[in-house]
Amino acid sequence: MKNMLIIHGGGPTAVLNASLYGAVAAAKASSEVDHVYAAVGGTGAIFTEDFLDLKTIPDEQLEMLPGTPGSAIGTSRYHLEAEDYEKMPAIFEKWNIGYLLVTGGNGSMDTCGKIAKACASAGIDICVGGIPKTMDNDLAVTDHAPGFGSAARYVAETVREVGADVRSLPIHIVIIEVMGRNAGWVAAASALARKHPGDAPHLIYTPEVSFDEEEFLRDAKRLFDEKGGVVVVVSEGLTDKNGKNIVPPLFTIGRSTYYDDVSTYLRDLIVRQLGIKVRNEKPGLCGRASIAFQSPVDREEAILAGKTAAEAVLAGKTGFMVGFRRLDSEEYAVETMLIPVEEVMLDEKKMPRSYLNEAGNDVTEEFIRWAKPLIGGELPDFAHFNG
Repeated sequence: MKNMLIIHGGGPTAVLNASLYGAVAAAKASSEVDHVYAAVGGTGAIFTEDFLDLKTIPDEQLEMLPGTPGSAIGTSRYHLEAEDYEKMPAIFEKWNIGYLLVTGGNGSMDTCGKIAKACASAGIDICVGGIPKTMDNDLAVTDHAPGFGSAARYVAETVREVGADVRSLPIHIVIIEVMGRNAGWVAAASALARKHPGDAPHLIYTPEVSFDEEEFLRDAKRLFDEKGGVVVVVSEGLTDKNGKNIVPPLFTIGRSTYYDDVSTYLRDLIVRQLGIKVRNEKPGLCGRASIAFQSPVDREEAILAGKTAAEAVLAGKTGFMVGFRRLDSEEYAVETMLIPVEEVMLDEKKMPRSYLNEAGNDVTEEFIRWAKPLIGGELPDFAHFNG
């Protein structure tokens, strides 16, 4: 018998551990797997050989995984060099690894593909597969990725609640900044907060459309004059017509440039230019860690992704990422597919232009129809008697 090794990479999501649960369950059910190892702390653990046998974890602990945020086995953004991949096959042979699963987003799928290539070049018989994970929903080919549905539900619920607050005391503009450096899927999902005409959010800005400060100020002023209270949702990575971040850099170290928050910049812009009171909010990690707002659809699909990946490598498949294909049916349904990992590696999926309105400050009904099933049910309605 061979052993399985599971690695997590990149930022956690609300359902990362659900995928781990699906993979471990499938591995434990197989007579082909002896030990199910986890690389504790991400890819760097390969070289320190810090492996935990998940078969030694009590079942009651494993059953808690689908409802646990973060990564129960740890994760990292460990930077791998070409020589690191060359070292891996010998370590895998030492531990009798026959099946390897990498869970993550764009960078992790790049790692997955390079590990598969390194093992093949070394003549090591290891089946390598990828499990999709990203709240940003920017993985190519697949209809969507586990992690997004829960982040979408979180932002929709949060914006709905903030909208009720602002409607109650309409004296300012509130800017909510959400994750999404280069793709605006999460910001766009805030539109799911709307149940009635005039509901928040009133403006939505994503990186797919160049940000125009003058148009933004005109829209903000018009809505403030009309409503008194305005909710604006922005992605963290807004850029101008030249493709540059709208926020001036704070400082640069080596190849890394650090910026202040977009919401802070826009708050100051409105105060200076319009003289209107503004609040800015940035949920940050709350948006990807919330189990309270975890989407049940997202959770079940994450488990399915982990299970499918484990079963595929056990069947001899390698060099793939599990993806979802949406079925053409009245009720929302998906089927899994195995995507050649080369089609995914570092290929960032942005929102199609048809999902955004002509002005670039809101979404279309086409996006609403696509996104709504992923958050796992209707949001609660609220009472209000002030128009």
